Amino acid sequence: MAGESRGPVGDPAGRVVVVLDLDGVTDKAGLMDRCARDLALPDWFGRNWDALADCLADPALWPEEAGERGLLVVVQGWRRYAETRPDEWQVAEEIFAEATDRGPGLFVTLGLGESSERPPDRPG
Repeated sequence: MAGESRGPVGDPAGRVVVVLDLDGVTDKAGLMDRCARDLALPDWFGRNWDALADCLADPALWPEEAGERGLLVVVQGWRRYAETRPDEWQVAEEIFAEATDRGPGLFVTLGLGESSERPPDRPG
């Protein structure tokens, strides 16, 4: 997963951290494109909800060492998409929660704070 970060976003539990940056995303197609890019999903990724859930839950597609250490996906810049497409965002949140619940090692969380010009993001 290309968005792997070892810098500003850290994980005290020692998991590999990947940032999914949704800044500027306002529709499902944009979300799927950003997931493909930031999570370094394979070319066969079908850019649909089921394919996203399957890819998130497959440790073979995670960055090196994440299978042993665990994987933390931090979703940042999500507020505009959530406001623009609330029904789609609800599905995305369900996919993230389901992927987290499917098995050990993966945790998806929403990053707080979108920019200095807006109040902090609040999940939910």
